Amino acid sequence: MTLQMSRRGQQYMETAQSLLRAAMSMTDEVVATRLKLLADDYQRRAEKASSADAERSVARTAARTEHDWSEGGFAG
Repeated sequence: MTLQMSRRGQQYMETAQSLLRAAMSMTDEVVATRLKLLADDYQRRAEKASSADAERSVARTAARTEHDWSEGGFAG
């Protein structure tokens, strides 16, 4: 299943990409490695954020549908 990136996830991913670009331009290997590790962390955050945002969206839709049905039918 392919998950579409949420806005929050996209922001994390943009930060990760910026960190990777900065790491590539570093001459200090220690700093470059730390930036790469930080970028990896932000990529994981992007995936988690998008997954959590998708779950919240599904839950809101389900709650809204449940509410519509409980009021005598689906208003569409």
